[in-house]
Amino acid sequence: MALYTGTLPTRLLNDQQIRPSEYRKWKHAADRFERRDKDRKVLDGLKVSIPADGLLEPILLGVDDRYHDVRVSDGHHRAVALMQLGVAEFRFRWCWIRAYRVEHARDPFPYHLLGL
Repeated sequence: MALYTGTLPTRLLNDQQIRPSEYRKWKHAADRFERRDKDRKVLDGLKVSIPADGLLEPILLGVDDRYHDVRVSDGHHRAVALMQLGVAEFRFRWCWIRAYRVEHARDPFPYHLLGL
């Protein structure tokens, strides 16, 4: 069975439903990407490639098995680019974040955790 891939509204990339894992808030991620040359170049490239080719690599969402919160595990630059471009939906894969390992999921995403 293949890894689960789905789509979600980009509006769910917010500080309550799908949070950044490496930053306190999405605004902090966007501000950092604007300040650092390397990050700004990555973001600028994505803002050109996404409208032309779509999101080539799905965003990886991690679900913590203790708190059941949802965070971006991989794809912070892609997420910020999607938000800045105003893209309506994004493709994702997901994984369980366990105490000592990460399990990439083949089962459907637990959408109920987002309050949908």
